[in-house]
Amino acid sequence: MTVAEHRRMFRISKRQGIALAAVLFLGLVSFMTFAHPMTMAGQCTSGGRAVRAFSQAMSFTQTTSNHKHDTEPVYVDLNQVEATAHAKDNEEHVLILTPLKNAANYLPRYFELLDRMTYPKHLISIAFLVSDTNDETVELLEQQADAFMSRWKNRYHNVAIYQKDFNFELPEDRRHAFEMQPLRRSYMARSRNYLLTAALREEHAWVLWLDVDLVEYPPTILEDLMSVDVDVVVPNCLRETEDNSFWGYDKNNWQETERSLELQKDLDPDYVLLEGYYEFLTHRNVMVDMPTHHDPLEKVPLDGVGATFTLVKAHVHREGANFPAFVYQHQVETEGFAKMAKSMGFGVYGLPSYLIYHIMNA
Repeated sequence: MTVAEHRRMFRISKRQGIALAAVLFLGLVSFMTFAHPMTMAGQCTSGGRAVRAFSQAMSFTQTTSNHKHDTEPVYVDLNQVEATAHAKDNEEHVLILTPLKNAANYLPRYFELLDRMTYPKHLISIAFLVSDTNDETVELLEQQADAFMSRWKNRYHNVAIYQKDFNFELPEDRRHAFEMQPLRRSYMARSRNYLLTAALREEHAWVLWLDVDLVEYPPTILEDLMSVDVDVVVPNCLRETEDNSFWGYDKNNWQETERSLELQKDLDPDYVLLEGYYEFLTHRNVMVDMPTHHDPLEKVPLDGVGATFTLVKAHVHREGANFPAFVYQHQVETEGFAKMAKSMGFGVYGLPSYLIYHIMNA
């Protein structure tokens, strides 16, 4: 074979190699473009109860774990996980937690309001705990999680659905009865603690407890509440009315008074105090009764909080403030959480003039 023939064969081989590389590259681009962007992160069972987690594929940095291999030692500097007044600029992650029971009717509006928030979606994780449910709550959650995680634009960081039954049955018309509240709130506390411990991850700087049956709140509410820069903060939750009249809803946001504290001195340590019931007047200052015409971000100190929309710096939970299922300073669940947080030195505040609205369902 002549030198010219060798050169001709080399040029042909080189062109074939380039063509093959181009085909492979185009194939890879096609796969990256059209592959389904959502994957089930896992379906496992524990005690017969399914745990479903939806998280982003093709970007390990946006899953709930940044670890390459589970068998490798892990070092995480939690000193770098801070919750600040400039959370959006600092790209601080938020975990939104919602416990649910037979909530199918409320979910469309819940997701509409959630998706309307202006906080960057890639910094938001959502987790649900479904308990003792016999409607289509889980199926609707799965459908919406699929929709949130399969879109390319404004995709959430993570959506997780957990199920844990407590076998606690209470007729709907009795759920707000005075005598049922200590037991009911105790089970709600257990539910919140299950959800918190299952969903909180190392990247989360903030935790938002969000009620499923809110009907209106500002799209900028996360940034607004974060700018107040306190450990625990709640807006003022009113009840939706047809004539737009003022009707308070969340009476669990309150301040102690000299009279209320004096009253507690003679109570049995296991007695649970409840707001909004004529059966036992506590003489506290309830936030829904405070003036609402001031600056929406003007804060007042609170001693008790509800959980219609409660924003917590994640380190408060990490350091041990959770929802007592037992009586703590005459409170359980969310109000017990506020008492516990204050006992640990954290600040708990409310915004009387920052209004959100709850459905007229009770």
